[in-house]
Amino acid sequence: MDFKPLVTLLAIVNPLAIVPFFIHYTQGFSSAQRKRTILIASFSAFAVIATCAIVGLQVLEFFNISLASFQVGGGMLLLTSALAMLNAQPAEAKVTQNEVDDAGTKTSIAVVPLTIPLLTGPATMSTVVIYADQAQTFLQHAALVGYGVVIGLATAVCFTLAKPIARALGQTGINVMTRLMGLILAALAVEVMAAGLTKLFPALG
Repeated sequence: MDFKPLVTLLAIVNPLAIVPFFIHYTQGFSSAQRKRTILIASFSAFAVIATCAIVGLQVLEFFNISLASFQVGGGMLLLTSALAMLNAQPAEAKVTQNEVDDAGTKTSIAVVPLTIPLLTGPATMSTVVIYADQAQTFLQHAALVGYGVVIGLATAVCFTLAKPIARALGQTGINVMTRLMGLILAALAVEVMAAGLTKLFPALG
């Protein structure tokens, strides 16, 4: 079984890097509210990945977008995310100040901004679609959905242990891990872009 999709998704989602955001957004929450936020965020992360794995290719066909073009665009997006991680920033898009202010007024911020865009934004979605195209059998598609379960569980564990993790690693430790994951993601992004460019320009192969 190919675990490259799982490694790529873990590098992009990187729940550890989102722990400080989780702590910030859930300040003043009761224990029950925090648990509910963790549950919704974890399930939402799984749902985004599973949906992209199942219907992502159909969406591309509907908009008449070739997978090769999507691979190049997705690879560039991954590379941009990797560069952000090398600067110790979350891989996915940052939230705006308006979203931060709005999130504070909501009873639950689990879906926006924690799940989208911080955990599973455009880079995650494009990655899942690319790997869904490479899946040849039902088992491989099921494995991709299963990786969504793993991401959801990893998110739940990191958020549940948010305060101990933040104390143990400190901001420096989280930054170091984010940079390491960024380096891995950069290498994977180059592979994705190379595959797409080879399909668009066969002479390169």
